[in-house]
Amino acid sequence: MSDFPRAVVIIPTYNEAENIPSLVERILGLEVKVDVLIVDDNSPDGTGQVADELARTTSRVQVIHRPHKLGLGTAYTEGFIRALDQGYDRILTMDADFSHNPRYIPALLRLTEAYDLAIGSRYVPGGGVRLWGWHRRVLSRGANLFARTLLGLQAHDCTAGFRCYRATVLEAINPHSIQADGYSYLLEMLWRVQRAGFSIAETPIVFTDRRRGASKISQKEIFHAAGTVFRLVFSTSDPISRPLSSRSE
Repeated sequence: MSDFPRAVVIIPTYNEAENIPSLVERILGLEVKVDVLIVDDNSPDGTGQVADELARTTSRVQVIHRPHKLGLGTAYTEGFIRALDQGYDRILTMDADFSHNPRYIPALLRLTEAYDLAIGSRYVPGGGVRLWGWHRRVLSRGANLFARTLLGLQAHDCTAGFRCYRATVLEAINPHSIQADGYSYLLEMLWRVQRAGFSIAETPIVFTDRRRGASKISQKEIFHAAGTVFRLVFSTSDPISRPLSSRSE
């Protein structure tokens, strides 16, 4: 895969100073060349400064600093804009806490040879979760079934954040137009990608709950996700909006 199109992984961070150095090291050490773009929301624990130190050691790491905690969705959007403006052909997203193992990145990239969006899925054969209690397993399964049924989504893991987009998808679907934030952003993005007619495929991953730091998921996120589903059910908006970057002009 040495001739594979240019790829970058966007990693939103908030208080991930413990995880980000080893995560970046693992990504840069993969058999495929993938650059790293960290989007930090002014983490009090100094994640931004740690990221800057990593960027000083290699041109393959970049950092976007934001003034305060602005949310997961807008972090992805800012990362998408930077990646498209720099001419990347494949744009991945993943969590900073090692719940997404970098070893799955090559499989996601290979899948985009045939599909427009590849998803690292917990809920296809071979996938799964580790270190979750039964209540969280039931909640996650139920939320995915709820979204799939009401929105007619084909993917089994609708809220998965481990993804690889072809640049053409993000150029056609403007994330600026997405109203949802947090993990609901991922749900609305998937809905727009499917409605626009892009092809989607899943590859199995084993999701491992974080071992370091505090979880960012809250009850508020769950209610937001449910509200997003109901809003999209009645939406008549066009999933394709104005171009996101100058590449599509």
